[in-house]
Amino acid sequence: MRVLHLSWEYPPVLYGGLGRHVHALAETQAAAGHEVVVVTQSAPGAPTESLVNGVRIVRVAHDAPFLPEAQGGFIAWCFGLNTALARGAMAVLRGWRPDVVHGHDWLVAQAAVIVHEAFDVPFVVTVHATEAGRHHGDLATDQSWAIHSTEWWVTGLADRVIVCSDYMRGQVAHLFDLAASAVSVIPNGIDPASWRVSSRRRDQAKAEHGSPLVVFAGRLEREKGVQTLLDALPILRRTVPGVRVVVMGVGGAEAWLRERARDRGVSASVRFTGWVPEADLRATVAAADAAVVPSLYEPFGFVALEAMVLGAPVVVARTGGLAEIVDAGRTGWCFEPGDPQALADELAAVLANRAEAQRRARAARREVRERYGWPAIAAQTDRAYAAASVAMAATHARPAYAPRAGNLLHPDAR
Repeated sequence: MRVLHLSWEYPPVLYGGLGRHVHALAETQAAAGHEVVVVTQSAPGAPTESLVNGVRIVRVAHDAPFLPEAQGGFIAWCFGLNTALARGAMAVLRGWRPDVVHGHDWLVAQAAVIVHEAFDVPFVVTVHATEAGRHHGDLATDQSWAIHSTEWWVTGLADRVIVCSDYMRGQVAHLFDLAASAVSVIPNGIDPASWRVSSRRRDQAKAEHGSPLVVFAGRLEREKGVQTLLDALPILRRTVPGVRVVVMGVGGAEAWLRERARDRGVSASVRFTGWVPEADLRATVAAADAAVVPSLYEPFGFVALEAMVLGAPVVVARTGGLAEIVDAGRTGWCFEPGDPQALADELAAVLANRAEAQRRARAARREVRERYGWPAIAAQTDRAYAAASVAMAATHARPAYAPRAGNLLHPDAR
């Protein structure tokens, strides 16, 4: 099978889990014998075209307009990215025709639809997260509405939609007026063999940060819920006086979270590391007595998988995909999102019973190896591609240009 991926991020350009997902999926597909091309944005020092582990990577420079994102030009930035991706894909397709075009999230929607309709090939879109979900249904700005309407438009034109959890399938079907049967649930994957930390590195991290050690790793944005962890810490310190918290990551809420730690009187117990090299991050998570994923919104929860495969006991918010990954009482602990007392109680239980913590951590590691390996994820993706081909054949009488019926109007225009 010939597969064309369109993605706004791909190593070395990484903003979050999406780029890692596309990278691992593409290389696994290539290893299985598929012809795989990824068209993505350019990166400093990276070649315009390369072949890496069987994947042909084509990198394109942004088209105009050249508006800095920091000055409110993100939608314009995406417009320039999509025209560049479409032109890059068209150049590839002069001598190579895919069996499926696979777009990743709304950021490549226009480019993916152009290729799909111009070359009459099945179109699959993976919705990695939704704008409404990130903002708890509050589409308060024009930018949020622009993103939401693009998600609605692209999912309606796709022959198959992929999401990472049952929670996301329900959300996407509801938000975008889709039949649940048209949405495939395929979890994110992980390669356990590549997530190994030596005992020496783990012990070094433990010595550096102290014990008992609670760790958060991820983007510092409000929906990730680090504020709940900071609010839980004064409660937890009453039963675990020497507990240490390490917060690894960067994001728009970092200054706000640092101020919150000061306001709660826990700054001396919390270390904000900022960005850390991957090897150091993994060693610190492996050294943790508890890894916390306190998200208020989480379509899947890849950081929980990472912690589980590294052998750390996990405590997660009972929300979104996290509630599907972690089986409370067997592979970890769960608490109600946004509830600091509940989080403090669960952390106290983990730190008070090391034997039980290790028992659940071992069970979690086994489950990750069995359910979330990339060959299994790639096989499920192949089945989604087949379903897309069937869906497209069933509607092949549509015109070459087939706009989605109806129009999702901005609230001010209704």
